[in-house]
Amino acid sequence: MKKGGVGGGATQSGLKFEKKTDVLTLLSRMDGYEVRDVRGKAGKDVLFQRRLIARCFRKGALYEYLKEEGIDWKSRLSCRLFPDDAILVVDRKTLFIIEVKYQEVSGSTDEKLQTCDFKRRQYRKLVDGLGLTVEYVYVLNDWFQDLKYRDVLEYVRSVKCHYRFNELPLDWLGLPASDTAG
Repeated sequence: MKKGGVGGGATQSGLKFEKKTDVLTLLSRMDGYEVRDVRGKAGKDVLFQRRLIARCFRKGALYEYLKEEGIDWKSRLSCRLFPDDAILVVDRKTLFIIEVKYQEVSGSTDEKLQTCDFKRRQYRKLVDGLGLTVEYVYVLNDWFQDLKYRDVLEYVRSVKCHYRFNELPLDWLGLPASDTAG
């Protein structure tokens, strides 16, 4: 397994995750990006060079967004799921469910990786009728590059879910690269 690529000298091409980082924090630190609250709307708007490019939802904010869109989650699911981050990329009409898994010792996260297909299906049920594609992606630290995870990572890919190590490439999400490294 190979780590993700490195951006050019003057361009930041990906969101670099650490143990306790989230998408909003990373985007707000990048040149050209602005993250802001919008009165009366769920989540936060993400702008690049003053143009709305995405909306981010942490934990329960996704359900507030669904309510704004006229969706009662209880009519679609028996139990709520709470993503680490959900980012709706406006131009792509794609909702990315982002789960950050950071391990230093074996534990319950090992088995959680096997639930991606079920969860992606549940998120698809939630947004049915909104014209959105759902992508489910894990951002993993180097712990998961150990060979003992080969089978589960192959499974993640086989069910059309995704994983990245330490970084989430902006272009993969459909977001513009920052003008300068931050």
